[in-house]
Amino acid sequence: MTVLLSLGILLLWSGKALANPACAVCTVAVGASLEVARRYGVDDSVVGVWAGALLALLGYWLILWFEKKNWNFIGRNLLLMVISVGSIGFMYLGEFKYSPKVIGIFYLDPLLFSTVLGALTFIYVSKFYQWMKARNGGHAHFPFEKVVLPVAALFALSVYFNYYPLSASPLQGLPDTAGLYEFSNE
Repeated sequence: MTVLLSLGILLLWSGKALANPACAVCTVAVGASLEVARRYGVDDSVVGVWAGALLALLGYWLILWFEKKNWNFIGRNLLLMVISVGSIGFMYLGEFKYSPKVIGIFYLDPLLFSTVLGALTFIYVSKFYQWMKARNGGHAHFPFEKVVLPVAALFALSVYFNYYPLSASPLQGLPDTAGLYEFSNE
């Protein structure tokens, strides 16, 4: 905890940031969009996918800003991305209750899980785009490919979570078999 606090103080002391991944505006915006989406019946995991992508994008902006300032150190990009995506934790300091559920082999809150998954999807698709572009002689295959690929991947993940929500009970939709296997001592 003290290491994280020290890093936070060091980042605040280092100067004025153009894109602060843990800013209050970003946290409030994600929180407000989560509440609006809840009122419209959208599952938290769908909102988490897009929040994770936004936080990963802010992490990329922070990396570019560090690059512009020529602040280089070992593990810089990974650290900045972890700090950026990890700022979703500020959501749980306010009104949101952390309620972990079993998700595959993980025991996490559905919003937190989908946020991390959305960030990883955004990062992977961005790297995949760079790989595809390099294989095509440094050119995109079609206009706005850099935008279309991540949005399409995030949309596909959102559709999946819409039809298979993480916050639903794993036994939801199964028939009730409570009295089916009763044994008698006769």
